[in-house]
Amino acid sequence: MTDEHLPKAVYEQLAEFRYRLRKFIHFSENAARDVGLTPQQHQLMLAIQGYPGRDYATIAEAAEKLQITHHACVGLVSRCVRAGLIVRRANPEDARSVHITLTEKGMDCLRRLSTVHLMQLESLDFNFPHL
Repeated sequence: MTDEHLPKAVYEQLAEFRYRLRKFIHFSENAARDVGLTPQQHQLMLAIQGYPGRDYATIAEAAEKLQITHHACVGLVSRCVRAGLIVRRANPEDARSVHITLTEKGMDCLRRLSTVHLMQLESLDFNFPHL
């Protein structure tokens, strides 16, 4: 199927998906602010805790997940460290990098935000699996 033969229903589905996605992002940004975080701090904490197979990430991995530059991620990590949300730890396998992980305070914030995010996803009919 070429783009000139797309039925109107496809555009409607794409528009509806984009609307729901934008609505969720708007909710997410406001929810982060409501608990005293920036949306970027929340996204970083979720990227760290949600990293597959472990509860830490390197700055390079977090930058990739957030789709930001390494330099921008370093600044974000530093702000989160100062806020007591994450800590840096030496990477035992590579002295050129560090592992970043959530503090208890960061984990508490992320738990609260994740709970309200799951409820919001349910209300938007995203069919997100229940955990």
